[in-house]
Amino acid sequence: MSGLEQSLPAWIYSDPGFFERERQTVFRTGWQVVCHVNDVPNAGDYQTLDLLGERVIALRGDDGTVRCFHNACRHRAARLVDGSEGNCGHRLVCPYHAWSYGLDGSLKNVPRWQGFEDLDLAAHGLKPVEQEIWRGFVFVRFAPGLPSVAEMMAPYEAEIEPHGFEDLQPQGRVTLRPRPVNWKNVADNYADGLHIPVAHPGLTRLFGPTYAMEAGTWTDRLWGDITEAPSSNWVERNYQALLDSFDHLPPEGRRRWLYYRLWPNLAFDVYPDQVDFMQFIPVSPTETLIREIAYVRPDARREVKAARYLNWRINRQVNAEDTVLIQRVQDGMASSGYVSGPLGPSEVCLAAFARRLKAQIPEAALDHAPKEAA
Repeated sequence: MSGLEQSLPAWIYSDPGFFERERQTVFRTGWQVVCHVNDVPNAGDYQTLDLLGERVIALRGDDGTVRCFHNACRHRAARLVDGSEGNCGHRLVCPYHAWSYGLDGSLKNVPRWQGFEDLDLAAHGLKPVEQEIWRGFVFVRFAPGLPSVAEMMAPYEAEIEPHGFEDLQPQGRVTLRPRPVNWKNVADNYADGLHIPVAHPGLTRLFGPTYAMEAGTWTDRLWGDITEAPSSNWVERNYQALLDSFDHLPPEGRRRWLYYRLWPNLAFDVYPDQVDFMQFIPVSPTETLIREIAYVRPDARREVKAARYLNWRINRQVNAEDTVLIQRVQDGMASSGYVSGPLGPSEVCLAAFARRLKAQIPEAALDHAPKEAA
């Protein structure tokens, strides 16, 4: 009998009952990134995150502190702010009944004519969400469970340090890319190394044989070193020629692309020229929103701007290739001829992801969905 580990079973990539188990366990206890503190530089600036019925607002206070609250009025639960970002001035005012809140979340005023003279204002401030700010990135979670983000990323602090995460500035806005696939297929593809030489010719030209990965307890690390041999593709070749411009990094870091996948649904792409996060937001058993944005160091040099543009060109092609691949897998999961498959010795991140999910939801080890009790 083969000693290889097996991939997760196909049924959990479309089953509504399993998706609900994930919502209640994996996603209530998992850390979710909302934004970077530099996305909300001024008092009243806010960023929002919607996830499986939870709505969060990250808000910069008058005192300069960034706080996270549920985006719901304490009166009748009306959503307080719309859109992904904005500025509310010095008060958050509910558009339903005009209850108003300070930027620290405290309830400041209820219109007198509504008859709430005896209401304890201090007891009806906005509900805070547990948060952690790690190297400038604002995270939230809805129930305790996982270690802190700092603990999850601790093994990689030394190589992250030179990139100066705390000083990063947003490059544009958050984009949302809908995909008709289960979130786990997006996460699996991100940490699948075997498809790189098969389906990503551009990355293969750039990395050569250097692409590798390792699985941590809660975070997987992947990396590839950009070769010095000029690529036959002009975009890649020009990008290669600009990498020595990033002299804030040690020489070995100027040519290294780093990827970190944090359990359950977040990835950081750390390039010499920029840092992206990619969040796999589950919408339904077969729908996912890929939420992403790039951040950069303040640097107005032409060669730096050129490198960022070329990076975008390279990764736009990679994303297009991955979109097709992930859809192929999601389609194949519906086949009665597939249950699960063997994982090769190098597929350590896929195996680690499967073990984490099985630890939180034991049914993930079953080949088929359990029959409902009569």
